[in-house]
Amino acid sequence: MGVPCLILDLDGSLTTQPALAHQVQQGEAVLVSARDLGPRLRIVGGRRRLAALRQRIDAAFSPKDGAAPLIFYGSGDFHHLAAFFLQTVREPVTVLHFDNHPDWTGFPATWNCGAWVNRALENPLVQRIVTIGPASDDFVRPEWQFANLEAVRSGRLEVHPWHAEPSRIWGRPVDGPGCGTRDGAIHWHNLDNADWDAFCDDLDRRLPSGGLWVSLDKDVLTPEEAVTNWDQGGMNLDAVLGLVRRLAQKRRLLGMDVCGDYSPPVFRDPFRWFLSATDRDSVQPPDNTSSINDGTNRRILAMADEMARERIWPL
Repeated sequence: MGVPCLILDLDGSLTTQPALAHQVQQGEAVLVSARDLGPRLRIVGGRRRLAALRQRIDAAFSPKDGAAPLIFYGSGDFHHLAAFFLQTVREPVTVLHFDNHPDWTGFPATWNCGAWVNRALENPLVQRIVTIGPASDDFVRPEWQFANLEAVRSGRLEVHPWHAEPSRIWGRPVDGPGCGTRDGAIHWHNLDNADWDAFCDDLDRRLPSGGLWVSLDKDVLTPEEAVTNWDQGGMNLDAVLGLVRRLAQKRRLLGMDVCGDYSPPVFRDPFRWFLSATDRDSVQPPDNTSSINDGTNRRILAMADEMARERIWPL
């Protein structure tokens, strides 16, 4: 028996990939068709569409108690579904979040892909979110962009950028494991020039035991390992998967969701189109987009299977 795997088809980005198609054909993954819901869930998810999605998932996919699901769900435009998946946990959980964007904006206070971290923090079972890898312009005057710096101050949110210049602030100092404030600016402890092994050692030592959920947006990776709908970071997949494996050895893995596959943005209303057009540049994907993303997803599946055989991934 393999890792319980859900493939959520919201945008057509996953069903043409051989590795995921093989999982479905072999009965190792459940495919839930939801392309009709995709345009109304893209960028922002309304309650009615989310409820409809929940019904479809519950009707098709029900891993047994204690099993940690592996969920693939297409473009990073749907990353707010990570908070939706976390609603299924039944015990305190730490969220390990890999992303080129912190997804911490407080406005608008909706289920949108740039604010899902705040929706997850509203869940009383989410003890802490640890965001690793951002290198986007979200760190430029974060208060003006409604960043949830209060969560960083309180310790419920850690942010460890791949690279970020000092962030000018006017409010109270922001200090935490990934940053410190001096001279009116947050100075981030960037990972691009840090000792990665030492960072992993420290994180492993500090994070609580108990439940662990992993949320991976592949825009944290370089273009050689992923083609996405967003600007991309500088991490490599080996580092990401190595940290997941390490932390899961001492904690109970409750699940992992994976987004960041490229698909042409399709909207059925001007509101979502406007949010998309004003928040990112257009992306021209290469001809081998599906092959690149298939290779990365294949490696994620292989890691999950290896961890299951070693009894690190609960079945």
